[in-house]
Amino acid sequence: MLTGKKIVLGITGSIAAYKACYIIRGLIKQGAEVQVVITPAGKEFITPITLSALTHKPVISEFFSQRDGTWHSHVDLGLWADAMLIAPCTASTIGKMANGIADNMLITTYLSMKAPVFIAPAMDLDMYAHPVTQENLKKLSNIGNHIIAPQSGFLASGLEGKGRMEEPDEIVRKLSDFFENDASRLQLTGKRVMITAGPTYEKIDPVRFIGNYSSGKMGFAIAEECLRRGADVTLITGPVSLKCSKNIHRIDIESCEEMYTAAIKTFPNTDVAILAAAVADFKPEMQADRKIKHERGNMVLHLQTTTDIAASLGKLKTKNQHLIAFALETDNEEQNAKHKLKSKNADFIVLNSMKNEGTCFQSDNNQITIIGEGSKKTYPKKSKAETAKDIVDELVEVMYHTK
Repeated sequence: MLTGKKIVLGITGSIAAYKACYIIRGLIKQGAEVQVVITPAGKEFITPITLSALTHKPVISEFFSQRDGTWHSHVDLGLWADAMLIAPCTASTIGKMANGIADNMLITTYLSMKAPVFIAPAMDLDMYAHPVTQENLKKLSNIGNHIIAPQSGFLASGLEGKGRMEEPDEIVRKLSDFFENDASRLQLTGKRVMITAGPTYEKIDPVRFIGNYSSGKMGFAIAEECLRRGADVTLITGPVSLKCSKNIHRIDIESCEEMYTAAIKTFPNTDVAILAAAVADFKPEMQADRKIKHERGNMVLHLQTTTDIAASLGKLKTKNQHLIAFALETDNEEQNAKHKLKSKNADFIVLNSMKNEGTCFQSDNNQITIIGEGSKKTYPKKSKAETAKDIVDELVEVMYHTK
């Protein structure tokens, strides 16, 4: 049930806008309070008078309600709501949301929203299937928005028959289910979680480095999932182009030694460490202070091993702390993961394999196996946002059910 929940319903310029009436009726029937925010294009398909009659609230569309300077505060709406639902949501609005184009009241409200956001796409199949639309939906999903599309749960993960908007009853049901399960989504309330993400760069000279192809997407997805479940999150990240929620304490580093220093400082005051970073195993023995010039002949580069962050934290780990490590392997995957489980003193290992095409580095997807002491769980290929949920589910299981 949605008793007492405050819902901002965003309506955009789609032929499916008339279905918003059924959504409003469903939300109110379950006890919710609904405030409609509609785009100018949306008003071409359904009148504000109809919507206001259903919600018993004035419909918000423009920044200023009168010529006397009275204005609608998108910030206040973001603080008022328990959830924002945008249904129907056109390809144009999805693109604006994904790229922060705040040119109407609905988008500014979305960008100010503190509560969970649910998006019900509505467009023809060709528009929905277009790579730009799919990329925008992935962006929105990866930063924590819930995509409600037919036969796809909260994530658009296929294209068959998914251009049309989900049915109003199903949309209302998914919001209701979300809040009914809200308690289970906050299992990490009061817990302090440290996460490492991305690559490290080990300098050769001022313009060259040893690194890897890690994008940081997996670590960032885990950080967002832990935040959604109530944790106080510290994210230590190597050089990546990703952004994270402002409620995540982010520490940007470049080298392994910098990540080690930040982790060693942070770890004693945390309950959980999740080490998703792809830390370089080697660094140059010497770093040139000037660019090394290209000359004929071979250059010999002497390498030395970097600090083993996981092993170092494993030695410091107390009985009240949990340590999750990652293993990226190309061969003997399980054997290597089991060895790492013991050598790092980890609670479990998240195993990635380079043999799984379309996963790991740079990809939006992942396919993992979780290796614990005497246990093994294999998961199908999923988005990294969905994989993060599996990893945090396993963490919660270890924290609260394994004594």
